[in-house]
Amino acid sequence: MTLLAKPETNGHNSVRQATLVVIGNGMAGARALEEILARGGGERFAITVFGDEPYGNYNRILLSNVLAGSDDVGEIYLNPLDWYSDNDIDLRAGVRVVSIDTFAHLVHADDGTTVRYDKLVLATGSRSFFPPVDGIWLDNKELAPGVFGFRTLDDCAGMIEFAEGRRRAAVVGGGLLGLEAARGLQNRGLQVGVVQGGPTLMNAQLDDQGSGILRRLVEALGIEVHTGKKTTRMLTQDGLPSAIEFADGSRLPCDMVVMAAGIRPNVGLAVRAGLTVERAIVVDDQMRSVDDGDVYVVGECAQHRGQVYGLVAPLWEQAAVLADHLTGTNPHAAYHGSRTATKLKVAGVDVAAMGIKSPERDDDEFVQYSEPRRGVYKTVVVRDDKLVGATLVGDVSKVAFLMQAFDRGLPLPPERVSLMFDIGGAPDEATGAAELSDDAQVCNCNGVNKATIVDCVKGGQTSVEGVMSATRAGKGCGSCKGLVAQIVEWAADGAVSEDAEANWYVPGVPYEKPELMRKVRELGLHSVSSVFAALAPEGREDAGSKMALASLLHMMWGDEYVDERDGRFINDRVHANIQRDGTFSVVPQLKGGVTNSEQLRKIADVADKYRIPMIKLTGGQRIDLLGVRKEDLPSVWSDLGMPSGYAYGKSFRTVKTCVGSDFCRYGVGDSTALGIAIEERFQGIPSPGKMKLAVTGCPRNCAEALCKDVGVVAIEGDQWQIYVGGAAGSHVRKGDLLATVDTHDEVITLTGRFLQYYRENANWLERTYDFVPRVGIDRIRGIVVDDSDGIADELDAHMQMSVDSYRDPWVDGRNPATVNQFGSSLPLIPLPQVPVR
Repeated sequence: MTLLAKPETNGHNSVRQATLVVIGNGMAGARALEEILARGGGERFAITVFGDEPYGNYNRILLSNVLAGSDDVGEIYLNPLDWYSDNDIDLRAGVRVVSIDTFAHLVHADDGTTVRYDKLVLATGSRSFFPPVDGIWLDNKELAPGVFGFRTLDDCAGMIEFAEGRRRAAVVGGGLLGLEAARGLQNRGLQVGVVQGGPTLMNAQLDDQGSGILRRLVEALGIEVHTGKKTTRMLTQDGLPSAIEFADGSRLPCDMVVMAAGIRPNVGLAVRAGLTVERAIVVDDQMRSVDDGDVYVVGECAQHRGQVYGLVAPLWEQAAVLADHLTGTNPHAAYHGSRTATKLKVAGVDVAAMGIKSPERDDDEFVQYSEPRRGVYKTVVVRDDKLVGATLVGDVSKVAFLMQAFDRGLPLPPERVSLMFDIGGAPDEATGAAELSDDAQVCNCNGVNKATIVDCVKGGQTSVEGVMSATRAGKGCGSCKGLVAQIVEWAADGAVSEDAEANWYVPGVPYEKPELMRKVRELGLHSVSSVFAALAPEGREDAGSKMALASLLHMMWGDEYVDERDGRFINDRVHANIQRDGTFSVVPQLKGGVTNSEQLRKIADVADKYRIPMIKLTGGQRIDLLGVRKEDLPSVWSDLGMPSGYAYGKSFRTVKTCVGSDFCRYGVGDSTALGIAIEERFQGIPSPGKMKLAVTGCPRNCAEALCKDVGVVAIEGDQWQIYVGGAAGSHVRKGDLLATVDTHDEVITLTGRFLQYYRENANWLERTYDFVPRVGIDRIRGIVVDDSDGIADELDAHMQMSVDSYRDPWVDGRNPATVNQFGSSLPLIPLPQVPVR
């Protein structure tokens, strides 16, 4: 055993520092440290921190974003490793404490070291609860392959790796964790079923009716919900999950299982140390163990006055009291419990809950509003003219005032319905933000109050993103971003500055698109990783930037682009469009919508051979084979012997045509031939957004050319009109007339030049129907048609480079780039359907 002791002196004085040991480097432990340091604890104590995980402190709330792919791991760190060294904290990351000797004041770790303490903080948090389900554990007490908890960064990384190539996931647990895990896995292409033992989702926060509304919204996302199902057994095939079985004998097929059935406080150390433990470690109002005044406890492992809190806001309140008392800043500081109120986003659905869910006394006032079709549900409970409970699902616009009323006992409007809607009495959203008290908590995830945000603005930071970065407000689940923006605008008296990052092409590289492209060319950066290494702050990679950078580099470099598979979404990795059930859609190229009997026979034969469940004619005049299994994709492409129709990518897709002058008695131009020529030239070129085109043989517009990204219309006099920036989806816009020309060649030249100008200047995911009005049709016409900027030849040359570098991905894809690129999923086993109630 090695005994480690802190030095008797430091560089500031000759008085021996007291030693403070913190066990637990999670959100509660790190927050307690921040509060201690803010009160001069760094001078008073020599600090050692033990953490089970080999990382700095991270925001556990954002693990669902990492799982979904919307946040990179680097984005969720609250205190990176450098923060500890900067504050002279001895961090033992990845070292587990195995025992505490409270009599000798010693902490023993699993690496054989021992540290002496004067004061000890237990912030051991909680762990995933695994209900008794046969088959989920191996003999060595490890989880079986394909079974995961959802609590740590390693859990998240394991799920992401295992999910690649899987089709179906079962999530056991219908609370917040379970629904977030389900949404994250769905975003990775899996069909997900959520299993809840009780009759309702999120039963801890919502009443039955609110839960029912949430269920409708979750199911509308394509996530299956199975309630009233007790999971008893996991079935396997070849050592991996194949289904879970319920107490009633029904089964749910799956390739992986996530157990998200709740959490349990980590109290083993405290029990072995002889401290009083009931549901968690019992503490007094100063957050000290009731058995030992030198041992403090904070977070989910603490039980105060019979309550154990799992929300972040109470943890922050506990940490402040602990720090006040421990540092002597306020020896009389006391924690009296927390009123729990939370606003969060559950699987993309806004939910807020505070206090009680329903009336508990005869004289309680209860106002309830339900609109299931819109997915909106609201309740308020008023007692003695004070708000004692509220629930909001789908519409949380009134949450700022409601939280203030709940926390501070604000006077309520006599018409209680105005607590739910802006009909007078209660402040509107903006006014509510202005009237919040200074100590009102705005960001529950990171414990940021209004005063902190206002002080940041008064200190000179007047951009919303800048305030969020400086204070961490809005950097948790993100549900408070709107309120943060309102407070910033109010504090800045309307003089909010633009966020510099708003103009960056991608969030991880600090340059606008023209400057980014210039640097990429100057430095010869041919891969996404090289862009991060050369241009990102400290060379950090950003997952949310990869796809946009991959498209940009492909456009810029053509054949010289170095493809890295982790920079692409699942559709681009397997060259097919993933569907809700985890199968894929295959759309072969039918140039201009024209086909022949040989192609139709091939399509029919492939559909029969691979038992493709649906053949669909698309709106773009193509044939869509729906329900293709991932492992069958290379064989399907090979048997079809047809090029990809690019129905899955952010790229040039189709050219829709009418029959034109060859057959139609109204046709004045050969739209079919021109459409085929355009599609052959520009097939598959990458772009910031998908590009759909059409050519129609007369102004009757049967091919709907006026509402396409580029539409060409034949008119009398053997001329062609070119329209750009049209749309006919959720946004409807008639395209603007770019030019009227005489020949097919001119149409193809100007089409290519416009598309290249769009590719080089549009924001990522900005469709032409937004790009054209943003830039202005006169400006675009001047550049593309009149060559006002003298760059027409350059645009033509860049487009030609892309055309010359075209490779059919379905040909390349017949030889997988990696072993698991088209890895087979486990076959679905014939099982009885699980009834959904």
